[in-house]
Amino acid sequence: MPRNFYLLLAVQFISTLADNAFLIVAIARVIELASANWIIPILKLCFTLFYVLLAPLVGPFSDALQKGKVMLLANFLKVCAVSLLLVGVDPVMAIAIAGLGAAIYSPAKYGLITELLPAEKLVTANGFFEGTTVCAVILGTVLGGLLVSPLINHFSLPIVLWHLDNMKTSLTVGMLCLLALNGLATLLSFSIADSGARYPSHSFHPLLLFKQFFKENWILWSDKLGGLSMLVTTLLWGVAATLQLIVLRWASESLGLPLAQAAYLQGITAVGVIAGAILSTRFVTLSSAATLLPLGIILGLLIPVLLTVASVLWAGILLMIVGAVAGFFVVPMNALLQHRGCSLLTAGRSIAVQGFNENAGMLVMLAIYATATAAQISLNTMILCFAVLVTLGMTAIFLIHKLNR
Repeated sequence: MPRNFYLLLAVQFISTLADNAFLIVAIARVIELASANWIIPILKLCFTLFYVLLAPLVGPFSDALQKGKVMLLANFLKVCAVSLLLVGVDPVMAIAIAGLGAAIYSPAKYGLITELLPAEKLVTANGFFEGTTVCAVILGTVLGGLLVSPLINHFSLPIVLWHLDNMKTSLTVGMLCLLALNGLATLLSFSIADSGARYPSHSFHPLLLFKQFFKENWILWSDKLGGLSMLVTTLLWGVAATLQLIVLRWASESLGLPLAQAAYLQGITAVGVIAGAILSTRFVTLSSAATLLPLGIILGLLIPVLLTVASVLWAGILLMIVGAVAGFFVVPMNALLQHRGCSLLTAGRSIAVQGFNENAGMLVMLAIYATATAAQISLNTMILCFAVLVTLGMTAIFLIHKLNR
């Protein structure tokens, strides 16, 4: 692997670590402000919003500049987001700006992988990349739990005087830690060298961008393997984003855990994902990725088992198994989608199309969850509904693939 790839892994690790800790800190801030429960899924929704709104722009923007410079801009926006949270801005607004940075960052980081490596190394590279990402998710979730814990809150007390009376918070030290992490990711982005890849110039006129983006979506959806992998990742990313919040709430309501400890439990799922990702790099090739579709059905059947668990130990075991199945399944499907996208389009534009569809799925799922929470639908009912959605959805995708094959 080239040096640039390992540097990209470092930036990705630190940036993802900060993003996941940011979500936990933002949730703690919402609780501290005594806001309504439905505001919590709105946090995740706002982080995802710019992935969809700017999807026609971020692909061409990423291809027009060196990927390292795009990542530099994206991480700087995340620094601004944490700074706003630190001075008392509403957490929904702050996390939306972080989402803007993440939306710009996404096609640059994934596009750089396809620029640096040949197709036969993409599954291995994605295994490294997803493994690094999931490690960052684990540690970021744990870090977020630590940053909102009473231990860190105790150290925050002397610094509360920085804020106006109506902006007091005990989360100042946690916010400063997030600021340092995003600052480090920004500095490392300076060192990412130009890959040398160049693409034809593209007009940035809004109407032309929309037409071109619609055409690029059609191209990737019309491809049998590209459309198949897009269906899978769109469904699973949408469900995963919602289940992340459901697990936090379930740990609180069913197991009686505070937010800090619930975040640790959530991190156990990511341990399973990294184990599954590592196994997939060893046993799965790009050409055999589509044979893993039955695992998606198994994943849907595992979700309602949560309702039978009453101890932290068994909850951890179950969540680790769910994570392992997801990691073994999603990493090869993601690599297949990247390969088909890069073959049919450019690196940046294919990732923008992928990000648009996956994050649109996340927005829909999060909006449904926020509405259900506001309507006070029981958590058990929501878990069962999401399990049915995954099981039936993956069964339909599996049958469609058999017919197309």
